[in-house]
Amino acid sequence: MKLRSVGLLALLLATALPAAAADLAGRWTAEFDSPIGQQKYVYVFKKDGAALTGEATYDHSMGKGTVALKNVKVDGDKVSFEEPLSVNGANITILYSGTLSDTELKLSRVVGDFGTEQLTAKRADAAPGK
Repeated sequence: MKLRSVGLLALLLATALPAAAADLAGRWTAEFDSPIGQQKYVYVFKKDGAALTGEATYDHSMGKGTVALKNVKVDGDKVSFEEPLSVNGANITILYSGTLSDTELKLSRVVGDFGTEQLTAKRADAAPGK
């Protein structure tokens, strides 16, 4: 009986964890102040089989553009991803980490050696299954 309960628990956990990753899928918007001024971002995450992909569209004092996000990961309500950035020929990686809820991504972003910023992105589309 205990073995059956353990098997059922393992099955429930295995189906619950991929569902959390799917919750990140969608469009998220953020506006925040930073040392370079006001920044506006739109993050779009997609689930492609077992993989998560994403892209960020930005508008700030250094320009506008869209970039593919790297290493998009979800572990329960924890989220992390990387944004590659090129400034005057130098490549910088912006590291994001934070927490995911149905309507918000609370993120900390480390911009190379330049500093850390806090932001909250809001879901811009209906949450999956709602």
